[in-house]
Amino acid sequence: MVPSLALGTRRSERPVDLKVRVEVRGVISSCSLLLTGALSPLQGITGSFGAAIHSLNTHQLTDAVINRSKRMMLDTLGVGLIGTRTAVFNKALAYSQMFRSDERSIVWGKSALTLPPHYAAFVNGVAVHSMDFDDTWHPATHPSGAVLPALLALAETLPSRPSGLDLLLAFNVGIEVQGRLMRFSTEAYNIPERFHPPSVVGVMGSAAASAKLLGLSAAQCAHALAIAASSAGAPLANAATQTKPLHIGNAARRGLEAARLARLGLQGNPAILDMNSGFGVYYKDYSPSPMAASASADFKWILEDQDVAFKSIPAHLGMHWVVEAALAARAELENPTRHFDLSQIRRVTLRVPPSKYVDCPFPATEHQARHSFQFNACSALLDNQVTPCSFSGAQINRPALKELLSKVEVETPEDNPPSFDKMYCEVQVETERGHSHVVRCDTFYGHWRKPLSQEDLEDKFSTNASSVLCTEGVEGVMEVVRNMEKVSECSVLSSHLRMTSGPEQLYSAV
Repeated sequence: MVPSLALGTRRSERPVDLKVRVEVRGVISSCSLLLTGALSPLQGITGSFGAAIHSLNTHQLTDAVINRSKRMMLDTLGVGLIGTRTAVFNKALAYSQMFRSDERSIVWGKSALTLPPHYAAFVNGVAVHSMDFDDTWHPATHPSGAVLPALLALAETLPSRPSGLDLLLAFNVGIEVQGRLMRFSTEAYNIPERFHPPSVVGVMGSAAASAKLLGLSAAQCAHALAIAASSAGAPLANAATQTKPLHIGNAARRGLEAARLARLGLQGNPAILDMNSGFGVYYKDYSPSPMAASASADFKWILEDQDVAFKSIPAHLGMHWVVEAALAARAELENPTRHFDLSQIRRVTLRVPPSKYVDCPFPATEHQARHSFQFNACSALLDNQVTPCSFSGAQINRPALKELLSKVEVETPEDNPPSFDKMYCEVQVETERGHSHVVRCDTFYGHWRKPLSQEDLEDKFSTNASSVLCTEGVEGVMEVVRNMEKVSECSVLSSHLRMTSGPEQLYSAV
């Protein structure tokens, strides 16, 4: 019998001794068993993931999961299309065009441009996160951007073109793997402090989804995860910079590469998910568990119970609470003619959860502004809206905005945890006349507890996509996604994603 490599198998031992003994034993055992061939990739927690990825089938997709994942796809394509007009996307694209291969996949929003598939996955992934406009899940990550670009790039290269239902299944496999990995740690439920989650779980989701679309064996699926784990991780210090969108692009690209390497026979540690020195290096409280077999009564898609949040403004998710509260506070301050003299504001107090990387008092760039409670609250108070254009250099550097920013104070109440599921934002505006208006937002519109209507989600897509595609392209993408489970070849999306509306120029807010 192969010994278990999971932590906590001998509860009678002291915690310190247990950690050292199991970890060392796990590393030595897995290495020696690999050499002897006694350890199969189908054993342990990693093996359970490989087996589930391989065996999941389209019949297990429920109506709820199909509908939610189609909403995720549509939103991802929309934010990816508008993202192709950003400076960071164009820099990633210029780099990627240096590479050549016989296989080619399209670049979204480019009428005649193709790249090697893993670079197409990279640049399209960068586009999705270039404005921080993509969906967010709980525990915290951006689930779709790491998966969909990889799958669409891969689908174009396969001799037997996958159907829309095949795409939905592979997409949901990639989302499911991310959701299960994040649940191996209670730390993952909070706003991150050390690394950007899509760079860790996203590459694993991309690998799982790509492995599924490639039809890999259970053992190959497990090896794809092991290979992908060695490309995981990105420090949170690069948040609020042009490098952050690369985290999504790299996750899509590296996951796709891992699956294709596994298909060629490359192997990794078959216990990568079982060990603290494996995937556990990313979490202080790593506690993995097996993935239920697809045929088991215990199997249920996480997406069935946990919906995603869709953003109405291109900024960090936490900004949506503070913007909604600030807009409501402004409404209270306005007179019947909807006018208010902002110079009468004496102080603005923001009560937000503690999170250092979204505390940027005086942002100088669009990426810093997207991660600034202060900037987003003041933009809402000043303009009565926050839009993609709010993050342009001209808007950021307005004297009126800077003056208002100087009046902002930030508090982090003890009852306001750094969790997208439990946090709140409160905006208090005090005037020179001694008036005080306080508005609190517990759940913004677009949060999984208050989801966007289908009409508003499609409006968001249309607005974003029409900045790049012609009307026929916009309507074509929407029609394909609406009927994805009935589409005979998912690659039909490619033709619509190339129907540009005019000169392919930089987006104005860069």
